[in-house]
Amino acid sequence: MNLSRFDIQKDLPSLKQQEETQWLSEVNAQSLQASLENLDRAYKNFFRTKTGFPKFKSKHNKQSFRIPQYVKVDWEKGQVSAPRIQPIKMVVDRIPEGQIKSATISKTPTGKFFVSVLIDTGLPIPQKQTPCKETAIGIDLGLKDVVVLSNGEKIQNPKYLKSNLYRLKKLQRQASSKTKGSNNRRKANKRVATQYEKITNLRNDFLHKLSTKLIRENQTICLEDLNVRGMMQNHKLAQGISDVAWGRFGEMLKYKSEWNGKNVLTIGRFDPSSKMCSKCGQINYGLTLKDREWTCVCGVKHDRDVNAGINIKDFAFGQLEKLGAERPDVKPVENIRRKRSSSKQETAGSLAQR
Repeated sequence: MNLSRFDIQKDLPSLKQQEETQWLSEVNAQSLQASLENLDRAYKNFFRTKTGFPKFKSKHNKQSFRIPQYVKVDWEKGQVSAPRIQPIKMVVDRIPEGQIKSATISKTPTGKFFVSVLIDTGLPIPQKQTPCKETAIGIDLGLKDVVVLSNGEKIQNPKYLKSNLYRLKKLQRQASSKTKGSNNRRKANKRVATQYEKITNLRNDFLHKLSTKLIRENQTICLEDLNVRGMMQNHKLAQGISDVAWGRFGEMLKYKSEWNGKNVLTIGRFDPSSKMCSKCGQINYGLTLKDREWTCVCGVKHDRDVNAGINIKDFAFGQLEKLGAERPDVKPVENIRRKRSSSKQETAGSLAQR
């Protein structure tokens, strides 16, 4: 039996009249339908792309609901109102111009409320220029250095989680020693959530500034398609990878490139970027993980990470020439000549050394 979201929507009026589910009438009908739409999309993504089975939201984590219609915002008075919600005072981050489409109200584990307003500004998306190798930059991601650019520049990893780990573990021990369900336990858990929020804000601030800098200074950015989820299975690297947030950084680069009319090219994760000489193309199969500098048979001395950045850019434009300049967003086919298992081990070990 198939149960669609439209079938569930038909049952909402009767559910609002039942004693156990009367709380549904406290929310406007549009928000309830939006929740069913999100659930329907989650199941479709699971069956089509295998992104993960939908999970119930915990009341202890971040909470949010969407208001798709009838949202009113008074920017001058700093008030927002919605169906069945009285005008609420708010601190305005910035005053945009355009038509209000919807709003999302969210609550963080620390008890803070945010209203994210979706506005149609009517501005066209900038047209992307043809990728040019002279104005492009190759980026090699790592743990010791967040990014190593093909021009030799290195951005060191601030390691916000590691620097705050002692304080975080202490707060977690204090929270676990409190009686379950007590006010002291709730207060201790809030202190843990506050510490997590601090770390997250520091990391996002760093990533936003770094991604904006790279987008503004370069016309094309070349990246390696890393299997971040697979690398997180290694317990020795999981904490460092989650702290550096490669996936989040890649997302920032992609949507900011769309806003600014820039290009982001991605190469296959199995291309030999770090072991191949960027000058002659010779592959040094005897290169070990501890070798951060090496000299090729042609006499050129390489910094392993900088050489990887140069090769990433060369691979990206070499593949772009095969695909055609009119298709810059197409990911290149991965090099399947090398064994997949050995490539994953080499990649994971190389990241551990960075």
